Amino acid sequence: MTTEKTPVRFDTKIAVLLREDLEPWQRLNVTAFLVSGLGSELPEVIGESYADADGTDYLPMFRQPVLVFEGTKETLTAAHTRALSRSLPRSVFTSDLFATANDRDNRASVRAVPKDQLDLVGLAVYGPRNGVDKVLKGARMHP
Repeated sequence: MTTEKTPVRFDTKIAVLLREDLEPWQRLNVTAFLVSGLGSELPEVIGESYADADGTDYLPMFRQPVLVFEGTKETLTAAHTRALSRSLPRSVFTSDLFATANDRDNRASVRAVPKDQLDLVGLAVYGPRNGVDKVLKGARMHP
């Protein structure tokens, strides 16, 4: 029996993996960019709109928590390879994107580099909990 007080459990996971050597402002920026891709392509991750007691409407957000992890460059590369092999929805952020100033240049920057040579600083992934856990093997929760 489910009640309003019963905790909601999700069989999926939204996770962000950041390279451990990023500056604090970069961690926030990369996380925001990465999760925006998930919300735009996977409508099932978005909950309902919000409204306050005065009836002011607010945009919907993810329906579940976003877990943020960190790891070495090697951990990120391995996670990227595992996400690809599992065909999980993912978004990437490369170090080159810190030098661009617009979406067109961002896409061109990623497109110019083969997948196994991307200098990844962030990866977002969504999928079944156990699959995402396997992708993130070796990563640790962000402090």
